[in-house]
Parts: sequence; structure tokens; C-alpha cells
Amino acid sequence: MHWIDYRSDTITKPTPEMRKVMAEAEVGDDVFGDDPTVNRLQERVAELTGKEAALFVPSGTMGNQISLNAHTQPGQEVIVEADAHIFYYECGAPGMLSGVQLRPLSGKHGVLTAEQIAAAIRPPDVHQPQTSLICLENTHNRAGGTIYPLEEIQRIARLAREKGIKLHLDGARLWNAAVATGISLKEWCEPFDSVSLCFSKGLGAPIGSIVVGSRSFIERAHYYRKAYGGGMRQVGIIAAGALYAGEHHFERLADDHRHARQIAEALVELPGIQLNLDTVQTNIIIFELNHPTLSPARLVEQLNDNGILIISMGGNKLRIVTHLHITDADVEKTIAVFRQLLGHPGRIH
Repeated sequence: MHWIDYRSDTITKPTPEMRKVMAEAEVGDDVFGDDPTVNRLQERVAELTGKEAALFVPSGTMGNQISLNAHTQPGQEVIVEADAHIFYYECGAPGMLSGVQLRPLSGKHGVLTAEQIAAAIRPPDVHQPQTSLICLENTHNRAGGTIYPLEEIQRIARLAREKGIKLHLDGARLWNAAVATGISLKEWCEPFDSVSLCFSKGLGAPIGSIVVGSRSFIERAHYYRKAYGGGMRQVGIIAAGALYAGEHHFERLADDHRHARQIAEALVELPGIQLNLDTVQTNIIIFELNHPTLSPARLVEQLNDNGILIISMGGNKLRIVTHLHITDADVEKTIAVFRQLLGHPGRIH
């Protein structure tokens, strides 16, 4: 069976061309700064994002956590959106590794306003933890791949500077925001003191993320990467895949966005599906199923029986993520299967 796998864009596998450049990559000891392929990747991403320096790391979670550690002191507080990856999917690591607590605020489609954040910043008070960092997420996974408005980010950045608070971006899918809006990575990253970006999602590399910021920040981040066990020695083999992904798979993210939109526009017409098309801005669709005869768990099973994989987001929510292995034919079949299962006339191809 040909599986159509929408569980995540992390399931992508390196293409034959990517494997070739990885196999032929020049390598050295990256902990000593001697891996030329890693150095080239770090220089390239620093240039793309307009930052002074960059640091290659094994995962997005590590990128976020070394950033938190480098920006904070134990006992301080970090403001995040309540469904942010840092709060929801990173194992309580801010408390475990940095000794800080998170202050989750509920945003609209993953977006916090400057006013919300201003109201949550702690006043000088011996009884309260001091706010030292604000973390945003763009695009926002649990909100359905929504794009954070740049104007709001800039307002939040002005607030952070006025209050002497650092600003970090979990930009795992920032590539998607850049392609969807036409706004450059440099413009997206300019307001932030640090940004993490992922290569192993939409770009299709097998492993790796990167953190960018000032040289002094990256020096501190390098220390924490080593402390967390993230020094990877001859890692140019992996960095070569990330370099290839950035050069060849960046602009093609528009195809993933187009596929997600096609599926979403079909789903919204089906009985039992609740979906706000305004939230389908990139490559993620999150919808609710309230069908009279079909439970979310049963729908997942029946889709699986037809060779289509999606995941539950809890309750009645389900998620579809498009990526570089999804074809036009896959999208057509997916729509046909949904129509058949949910009682809409249609034929499975």
C-alpha cells in the first residue's frame, strides 16, 4: 500500500540528491569549530536571518532550551503562549534545566498582543519572580500553522526593549511564514534577540535545527549546547543535508501550503467537520469532528485502512500536515476518501 502520511512534516526522508551531498560532505570536529560544512551552514543562516552568528544543534527543543538558559537566571519567569511548543511539548525543561517558571497566556490563534504581555510583566516586588524573557512561536503549531503578524511582533519587541526583557522566537517553521508572506527571514528575525529554526520539518532534512543571535549570545548558547550533550563532532554529514534543504526545499514550501488549502477547502464542506479556513495559512490543518455516527478515533482508523495517516490533537481535534512527499494525486485521493467516509458523494481513486 502507498501510505499518504500527514502525521507531521517531521516524517520526511532525505531525497537521493540530499543523501549524495551528505555522503560526500567535508567534515571535522565541530566541538573544536573545525567542521567546514557546519561552519558554512552557520554562516549561511546567520546571513539569511541578519544575525551575527549561528549555532547548529540536534533538535528544535534543544535550540529553544539553550536559548532560554542563555537568556535567564534561575527563579525568573518566561512569558509564553498557552499552546506554545515550549510550554506544551518540551517536557517541563525550562524548570528542569534553567530553573525558570513559565507564565502561559492564552492567545488568539497562537497570537499574543503587546497589551496582554504588558499586563503579565511582573512589577519589581520581592515576592514575585522577575520577567526576564518573552517567547513567541511562528508559525504556531497547535493553532494550525498560523502566522504571527509582523506588526504585532514589532510592538512586542518595542515593549520588551522598554522593559529590558529579552525576546526569543521558536521559529521551527519560520521558513513557512517567510514563503507564505513574502517577508524575508531577515525581516522576521530582526525584532528578536534569538531565533531557533528547524531543518527537519518542511525543509526535509533528516536531523537538525539552528539558533541565531548576537555573537555574545551564541557563545553562551555554545556552552549550554555542550552541557546538554549537543556537541556532535564530525556533524558535517548532517549539516550538509540541512544546507541542501535550505537551498533546494525552501521555496517549494508553497506547494505544501497549496495542498493544505485544497484539503481544507474540501473538508469544510463535509458534515461533522468544524474548520476555520482563516487559520489554514501554511501547511497545517487542525479541525474538529462532531459527526453523528463517526468518532474522531474511528475516523483515524478508517483513514488508516485507506492508507492515510493523520493524528489526534486531543478531544475532537485532528491534524493534517502537508510536506514535500505529498503529491497532487495524494491530495485528490485524500479528499475522495474523506468524502466517502463522511457521507459526501465521491469516489475513491
